[in-house]
Amino acid sequence: MELFKSGNPVLSEKRFNDTVIDDMVMNENVMTVRGTLNKFGFLFLMVMGTAFYAWKEFAEGGNVQPMIWTGAIGGLIVALIITFKKEWAPFLAPAYALLEGLFVGAISAYYNFVFAEKAPFIIITAVGLTFGTAIAMYLLYAARIIRATQKFKAIIFTATVGIAIFYLITMVMRMFGMDVPFIHEGSTFGIIFSLFVVAIAALNLILDFDMIEQGAESGAPKYMEWYGAFGLLVTIVWLYLEILRLLAKISGRK
Repeated sequence: MELFKSGNPVLSEKRFNDTVIDDMVMNENVMTVRGTLNKFGFLFLMVMGTAFYAWKEFAEGGNVQPMIWTGAIGGLIVALIITFKKEWAPFLAPAYALLEGLFVGAISAYYNFVFAEKAPFIIITAVGLTFGTAIAMYLLYAARIIRATQKFKAIIFTATVGIAIFYLITMVMRMFGMDVPFIHEGSTFGIIFSLFVVAIAALNLILDFDMIEQGAESGAPKYMEWYGAFGLLVTIVWLYLEILRLLAKISGRK
């Protein structure tokens, strides 16, 4: 049976397919949707813990630059390892959550400081919109209003990879003193671009929900719950950061 593709690079059809074929497990030791969501909740609490620590350090005048770089680079390295060594997810997914929490907490504290006058509730708004969007996407998926068809998956996957490559190119350009203004500035085109990226991040949730459900139905091994929870966390964090960037652009126009 052909499994569905996910727009999230860490939740790919091939990875689940290979796992189901290579790992024949007993019914009591297989991936479940509930188990995946429980593990996602655990990882999310870990993100919140280190995010609070980073926020507190910033509020007390501490230097959070090391936290930003440690969280960003360390999180990326751990994420890449998990992607290629999915059986290590039970051990590395918590490490990723802790590192990502440092990054998210420090960035959020910085945005809160910069927009204290123009948008004093920017962080609360971003968090609320992220949760609201995630719940809306789940309801749309559960009601089958938006279906994860093959064409839909191909479009979202292509758009996601395109955005990732574009961001990588802009990072390299900045290293050489060149910048792409609309990524950070609140121009009309910049806001439209951010809206597009937020939409793609949100639609990735549909594909992630579908992949987790398909993995559970296909009898993937238990450790894939951690892998699925990790992949869902990647999308949620990405969605939050893009919403925060969008709100910052809008606030900057005031």
